[in-house]
Amino acid sequence: MEPILLYGVPQGCSFGSIVALEWLGQPYRLCRIEMQKHPWHPLYERINPLRQTPSMLLEDDRVLGESLAILLHIAGRDLDKPIGFAQGTVEFDQLNQMLAYLHTDFFSAFNPLWIACEFKMLDEESRATLRAIGEDGAARNFSYLNNLLANRQWLLGGKSPSVADAYFVGVARWADYHKLFDMEREYPHLHRHLQKLQTDPAVMFAEKMERGEAVATNRVFRGHVTLDELEIRLVPERVCSEQHFHVGVGPVRDYLPVPKCVSAETFFG
Repeated sequence: MEPILLYGVPQGCSFGSIVALEWLGQPYRLCRIEMQKHPWHPLYERINPLRQTPSMLLEDDRVLGESLAILLHIAGRDLDKPIGFAQGTVEFDQLNQMLAYLHTDFFSAFNPLWIACEFKMLDEESRATLRAIGEDGAARNFSYLNNLLANRQWLLGGKSPSVADAYFVGVARWADYHKLFDMEREYPHLHRHLQKLQTDPAVMFAEKMERGEAVATNRVFRGHVTLDELEIRLVPERVCSEQHFHVGVGPVRDYLPVPKCVSAETFFG
């Protein structure tokens, strides 16, 4: 059984987790969540009560939410891969700090822009004010990252990308979506970094997922599943009877069906 990443489209920050999974190179599956289709599938609330993406359903039916936690989990699945580092090392602290910054300050700088874009009841003056606030916040963060990348190939330095670069590319693309800057002229080092990432096969793959293009399965990407197909794991059905026993085995499997043909002692060991 492979982990399943539930990713949101369009323009979801889940993008970075797909990139990281491709860099990891271990088998995984995807479940596509159309964020603009309301109401959302009722089963998703069992995975993420906040109805946010991404979420990751692990092999033991535990659920991880929040990109920061998911990315650190992905990196920790194979510490021989340079996308992450062992906890307790200087490199891990640097990665954790960068992810925390990207997940808070950098991500949040775009919030006023998304509100201005998505809330149709706003008048033009309010929309313009929100856009100005968002552009100012994005500019401050882009300036910081541009200076950071002046003498670095990757966000943490070093010779290869980390999961921080994966998350970065999924959020930084929002500047183009909102038509904010002349990136090449105003932030040349950041522009160079983005151009390099956008030619990476994992990033190109994530872009295909975003667009909904058909992609053949392989030894790493094992295909898509739907929420309906996950129902058996999210809401376990009865096996031989209606009898259920409550057991604490994870947030999405609160009740396990107990076959009538065996005793509860046998079933639970």
